[in-house]
Amino acid sequence: MTKWVYNFGDGAAEGEASMKNLLGGKGANLAEMSNLGLPVPPGFTITTEVCTAYYDNDNTYPADLAAQVEASIKTIEKTVGAKFGDEENPLLVSVRSGARVSMPGMMDTVLNLGLNDVTVEALAKKSGDERFAYDSYRRFIQMYSDVVLGVEHYLFEELLEIHKEENGFILDTELEAEDWKQLAGDFKAKAEEELGHPFPQDVNEQLWGAIDAVFGSWMIERAFVYRRLHNIPHTWGTAVNVQSMVFGNMGDDCATGVAFTRDPSTGENAYYGEYLINAQGEDVVAGIRTPQNLTKESRIAAGSDMPSMEESMPEVYNELASVFQKLEAHYRDMQDIEFTVQQKKLLILQTRSGKRTAPAALRIAVEMVHDDIINIEEALLRVEPGALDQLLHPTLDPDAVRDVLTKGLPASPGAASGMVVFTADEAEILSKDGKDVILVRIETSPEDIHGMHAARGILTSRGGMTSHAAVVARGMGRPCVSGAGALHINMAEGTITVDGRVVKNHDIITIDGGNGEVMVGQVATIKPELGGHFGELMGWADTKRTLKVRTNAETPLDASAAREFGAEGIGLCRTEHMFFDAERIINMRQMIMSADAEGRRKALEKLLPHQRNDFVELFTIMKGLPVTVRLLDPPLHEFLPHKQEDFVDVANAMGVDMAFLKRRSEELHEFNPMLGHRGCRLGISFPEIYEMQTRAIIEAALEVSKTLGEAVIPEIMVPLVGSAKELEILRELICKLADEIIAGSGEKLEYMVGTMIELPRAALQAGEIAKHAEFFSFGTNDLTQTTYGISRDDSARFLDDYLKADIYDQDPFVSLDQDGVGELVKIGVERGRNTNDGLKVGICGEHGGDPASVEFCHRSELDYVSCSPYRVPIARLAAAQAALRK
Repeated sequence: MTKWVYNFGDGAAEGEASMKNLLGGKGANLAEMSNLGLPVPPGFTITTEVCTAYYDNDNTYPADLAAQVEASIKTIEKTVGAKFGDEENPLLVSVRSGARVSMPGMMDTVLNLGLNDVTVEALAKKSGDERFAYDSYRRFIQMYSDVVLGVEHYLFEELLEIHKEENGFILDTELEAEDWKQLAGDFKAKAEEELGHPFPQDVNEQLWGAIDAVFGSWMIERAFVYRRLHNIPHTWGTAVNVQSMVFGNMGDDCATGVAFTRDPSTGENAYYGEYLINAQGEDVVAGIRTPQNLTKESRIAAGSDMPSMEESMPEVYNELASVFQKLEAHYRDMQDIEFTVQQKKLLILQTRSGKRTAPAALRIAVEMVHDDIINIEEALLRVEPGALDQLLHPTLDPDAVRDVLTKGLPASPGAASGMVVFTADEAEILSKDGKDVILVRIETSPEDIHGMHAARGILTSRGGMTSHAAVVARGMGRPCVSGAGALHINMAEGTITVDGRVVKNHDIITIDGGNGEVMVGQVATIKPELGGHFGELMGWADTKRTLKVRTNAETPLDASAAREFGAEGIGLCRTEHMFFDAERIINMRQMIMSADAEGRRKALEKLLPHQRNDFVELFTIMKGLPVTVRLLDPPLHEFLPHKQEDFVDVANAMGVDMAFLKRRSEELHEFNPMLGHRGCRLGISFPEIYEMQTRAIIEAALEVSKTLGEAVIPEIMVPLVGSAKELEILRELICKLADEIIAGSGEKLEYMVGTMIELPRAALQAGEIAKHAEFFSFGTNDLTQTTYGISRDDSARFLDDYLKADIYDQDPFVSLDQDGVGELVKIGVERGRNTNDGLKVGICGEHGGDPASVEFCHRSELDYVSCSPYRVPIARLAAAQAALRK
């Protein structure tokens, strides 16, 4: 018989931390904490295999699951001395999700399950607190109706707000037992009105409804989006954790909170967290009430006059601090802990490795090495390469003028400016149009995930440092200011008001997630400093990796930035970008419009000095590091004029009439130009183009070699080769001219000629092509397009449909398709090196900065990857991790 359910609690468990693939992260850690003897309320975990079976069998559970669940409920009953559904001493449970990796707020939770019209009276009598019992009941009705039955959450919030307004209440804590009893009845009536049937009273029906909802939430839109953003496979599934309830809302000797063993924003080795007296967990994480600080030091730093937990509950706080030390020492990582205090008794509900910002991740990893908690290899594997992106972009200039509107909590560091938008949908739409936006919400919810990802930053008027907005923003690397209580947000009118100042929809604001400031207008930025912990970790990475990391760059600005980020050369210099300068484009168009070689050569002579100067700048910046220059690649139509005034300029420059130019433009028109007359095909038809570029490269290399006093070895790359004969012809042309120029200079210069492998045929014919090449560079952008037969520019319209249908695991233009495109890369490498064992091989598509693709390149024994400048550190760390994992 398959074991579908694993018990935990009472100082023992049937699972352990290593079983997270089966029990989910939450279930595995609950089991581990139980085995450590920590005060964990007893419960059981339904495995991820049940989720997989559920979806594989048309939303049907394994036949023997119900019996195992029933047996585990009895185990909890025996441990806590209460009975599920009992009319005198009822057991209440929580039902939570638990995937193998943390997905905060993405899936569903139900608390206080087991309450009905009878058990609520029993709870009131047993606890001696009718107010607490009916507060718990109304919470359960609202949460269960929303999560399981599909009744909108706001309908119940409206009833609560109306009741408070009618009775002059401001805070929920002001409501008495009779208020909550009345609201519980109102909530049930609203649920029945919306559903057409009464709210369920049978506790077993409630339990299976909640289990259904948690498994069902694995495939809801927000969870799907989160998995896509974080490359989490849909096939993993979630576990379900059923746990006996403990109550932080039984009075002033009760509390609930969320804490980190270190600061997740900065990485400082100091306890960090928030708590609420007389509350349940969702009050903290959902931002319903603004919580209080955990420590006295953090309270003083925040300028709060509300007592910290350290001050108001010193004995429990000291016990909690002891748990922090035990868990961090055991897991050897910063922990994110949820806890409840029930009548002065501390209970631990969850621990997990805490989500942290990139600066915090670096600091924690490096300091733990210094403190001999982990070694260098572990430190390198602890930091998510993609998270480094948070460190590499500008921050606000401290000397810039700031028109501060208000201040909130610094929930996620970094700074951003953008247009104010009030809905996630608008944030996504405007972002796709190239606009920078700041998503402004009273409080975010998991349904806002797509807008939060699209936004440059997030601003909320409610919620604390552990609210949904804060946790998700930190995970995404988005700046976030939360709990800015002075903001009066009018969603209907699309305005923010602070002390009479009004900010309207689409006005520009700036937020600083490092200090919580919200500013009107755009504030100047400065480049980040990349020393300290960053420099130390990257130094360690460079000692472990074998894969070289180059950059894709063709401007001095990009090349300089890449060198600062540790690039070991240029793996792709796209020469066509150099021709779009206003001073050059007219000569380029003159060359294209010319009807004969003589006319083209005249135009190319004007372009030569510009092209040569471009290479002089790049070779100088790279100081002897390899520079791979791709000869002209795109179809000529990209350079052609479209406006009447542009045609006039070209006509005047060439001394021809407009009719000739229009006719020549029509002759160059192609129905499918990306598969047309481009790449090496241009070199075959118009060899004078590649001759000019070869001259510019070689003359620039000679000049810089003499100036620098050290060798510059340019790598000349022929694009879009599909036949060995194409490369043979063009290599002969390039080498003949290059050798003449070098001989005429009286100097010595080495150079290399190779090709870009971006067609399936080139990969398959790599053995023949390698006879004429000294290097291959896989252009995985075009290789993906030509292998899949889809356009990178147009596929966004339907890729989401393919991802949702599990046709593709992920966007193949973001992360390399290792089974298809990757197989062609491996074939190309193997066949190329079989012919030419000295063949240098790399990739230069955008995949060069994707960690999963970098690991594939390491396994496939490539020599280097090349990526955009700001992804160079990501590739360096990913390459080190690949070497360590292998």
